[in-house]
Amino acid sequence: MGIGATAGVAAAGGFALSANASGTSKSSASSDALVFDPDAYTKLTKTVTDTDGNDHSVVYHFWKAITYVASPVDATYQSLIVSSPVEIDGTAVDASNAPILLANSVGGYMPSSVATATEVGGGGSAMGGGGAPSGSAAPSASASTASNANGNTNATGGALSSNQLLALAAGYVVIEPGARGRTLKNSDGEYYGTAPAAIVDLKAAVRYIRSNKGRIPGNVERIVSAGTSAGGALSSLLGASGDSKIYDKYLKELGAADASDAIFATGAWCPITDLEHADGAYEFNWGTNALSTGKQVDQTVSKELQSQFAEYQASLKLRGLNGFGTLTARNYDEYLVEQYLEPSATTYLAALSDSDRETYLAANTFITWSGGKASFTWADFLTHVGARKKDAPSFDAFDLSAGENNEFGADTTLARHFTAYGAKNDTTGLTTKRVASDIPEKLDLMNPMYHFAKKNPGRSKHWWIRLGTKDSDTSLTVSANIAAAAAGLGDDVNHLYYWDEGHGSNIDPADFITWIAKVTGHTKRAAAAK
Repeated sequence: MGIGATAGVAAAGGFALSANASGTSKSSASSDALVFDPDAYTKLTKTVTDTDGNDHSVVYHFWKAITYVASPVDATYQSLIVSSPVEIDGTAVDASNAPILLANSVGGYMPSSVATATEVGGGGSAMGGGGAPSGSAAPSASASTASNANGNTNATGGALSSNQLLALAAGYVVIEPGARGRTLKNSDGEYYGTAPAAIVDLKAAVRYIRSNKGRIPGNVERIVSAGTSAGGALSSLLGASGDSKIYDKYLKELGAADASDAIFATGAWCPITDLEHADGAYEFNWGTNALSTGKQVDQTVSKELQSQFAEYQASLKLRGLNGFGTLTARNYDEYLVEQYLEPSATTYLAALSDSDRETYLAANTFITWSGGKASFTWADFLTHVGARKKDAPSFDAFDLSAGENNEFGADTTLARHFTAYGAKNDTTGLTTKRVASDIPEKLDLMNPMYHFAKKNPGRSKHWWIRLGTKDSDTSLTVSANIAAAAAGLGDDVNHLYYWDEGHGSNIDPADFITWIAKVTGHTKRAAAAK
């Protein structure tokens, strides 16, 4: 069955869906703010088509939006929905001890809401289809159709609902949290969704779930996070920062539940993270590639940022996977080719028919195909990818135009610099050329690498990381550094790149569902029950 078999269908467009509300509703939720009401569900039915093209009828209990903090800033975003299967293809299912997939739909660090969701997968459309709450402003039109959005993502560049649907059909509990985002502002013009709001919200959601052990369906000790792009960054951060004390004051302000916010496993697709070093990493990776206009970025800026990357990478003292040795700017290209890119191309080519493979190789002569393996140079790979997506700097733009500048906005200030280099070269006429005093703390709050460096004992110990080889929304080194840092601490890491795929791609969702069963031990428990 394709729910847990090797997938051959991309996440986008891979599912034919239908849902019927049974009309059976239980009592309203408990008046106790942070107590989950197990009886406040509606019984629904959904047909899920798996990656092998087989339809599965899933009957499930659905809990509409539940506020997960006692003192919400904006309940429209600080709420979650719960879906728990009770019958799959006519067979009763007991999900009381099933893994919990915590799937966020954040993209571009923008707001994500499930407030108006009426079924599983409701988090797969960022903003949840609802308008802004009273006293707040909705994101602008430009924000709601993000530049990183494509056929693989929702409107803000976050994840679609593929993982949620397959998880439900596999018998897992699916919980989809909303979260505040960078474009939200109140009637006084104050931004209330900038850093660290999104990660604090997701942590509060985890605390809510764990505090309701025995009431909420699923095994609260087996929470698996998933997210794409900025949502992938937040999923990585959620996994790396479990129970870190640096978030306590923010969680207390929201009235978060008194419980752990650690998760068991992390799924992250194309994480846009390590933001204070992202410009240097981007230039290391894509510095020689021209923009889509054919124009080269400012090479002085590019080379200065590359030098910063070299210094940063050396400071990490990370060792590559499979005994590669210490990763530096001198050998990272070689590492990416050997560890990720050539294996990715090999997997892709091996899956083609002989005639299709011959056609592909004829059109891509930079690849040598010998003994069933692909080989090529880093330079030829960069030529193959072609145009880079972003200018230099890509994240802390000199003119404060990047979404990440807005992510570090504060009060009534829309956007701020968050690197010394960006501030020094500001072109907007700022009176100071330094970053604000609160920025360093916010950078730590938003960076999973900070928590790896601290060897955070509450981190996730299982990591599923994916990225397309043609994804120039960020550097290929970002996810590779997360993988190397986690593996260096002894964590279980499953990390690969999708050949010729772009931003937000998820072409093996069924494998992710199988991986969840493996790392959580769910398959073994299910077999024992039989």
